[in-house]
Amino acid sequence: MTCQGVQAQILGVGSYVPEKVLSNKDLEQMVDTNDEWITSRTGIKERRIAAENQASSDLGAEAGKIAVKNAGISPEDIDLIIVATSTPDMYFPSTACLIQDKLGCTNAAAFDLAAGCTGFIYAMVAAEQFIKSGTARYALVIGAEVLSRIVNWEDRSTCVLFGDGAGAVVLGAGPEGEGIIASHLAAEGSGSQLLTLPCSGSRISSNEEAAANKAYISMQGREVFKFAVRVMEEGTKKVLEKAGLSKEDVNLVIPHQANIRIIEHYAKKMKIPKEKIVANVDKYGNTSAASIPLALDEALQQGRIKPGYDILMIGFGAGLTWGAAVVRWA
Repeated sequence: MTCQGVQAQILGVGSYVPEKVLSNKDLEQMVDTNDEWITSRTGIKERRIAAENQASSDLGAEAGKIAVKNAGISPEDIDLIIVATSTPDMYFPSTACLIQDKLGCTNAAAFDLAAGCTGFIYAMVAAEQFIKSGTARYALVIGAEVLSRIVNWEDRSTCVLFGDGAGAVVLGAGPEGEGIIASHLAAEGSGSQLLTLPCSGSRISSNEEAAANKAYISMQGREVFKFAVRVMEEGTKKVLEKAGLSKEDVNLVIPHQANIRIIEHYAKKMKIPKEKIVANVDKYGNTSAASIPLALDEALQQGRIKPGYDILMIGFGAGLTWGAAVVRWA
């Protein structure tokens, strides 16, 4: 039963990135590329790389710990953990269960969600339903990725793009008119072949095939670019319509950090001023499901988010999927 007048509100935010920095200059020593080529085409200058003993649950737990602390609650108060990831520690147990144990969230149900780079938006909207129905009082939503493990470091078209990191939010009940005031989720499975990790499930069972360069990210970059700019515009219009807002009403836009050219194209097409866009792709690269919460936490720490601000979050990714949410900051 839905609790009348209850909205899901962001109570705490946290993020974590590994210590190791891999710069474009470093990549010049690894593959046939250069800093100018990478920067001009992607806007990326460096990315973080997980240590050998770090997996997605380690990064996610660090981000989650900070988010719980910033929410002013204890780990035992968390009723639900959803982890959005394309790079789980393993197929099972879920990364969410591993994080539950690491954080001591002994009262929480836990599961993973796979929606590519849109994963955090999907997970946040899923958790919202638990909050609004009264099934959960507090939900911890995490985007965590160790993409460096599925990147072919000999493929210059993809290895320059991705990085590792995690971001998290704690959702709890708030009054109507605050928190997540509108959302829009969508998928286009007919384009699934544009962004894949071929040897990662039951479709391919041969170890020989796994060794034949099918254990890495495969992306048709030009087509993904076209998809991204199309659905970011579409998603923005639909979620703002649901929220009853115009683009001028939005105080801050936090897009998925895949490529600065996509972000700039989107901002120009939608006529959104540069100062309203959060972009940190230069420092972290594409961290998939972690990118939006990472950027959210950075914007918060920089003082760019104030009470009453309407914040638009929008992402796109493998599936193909896309999604958007408008959050009114409390």
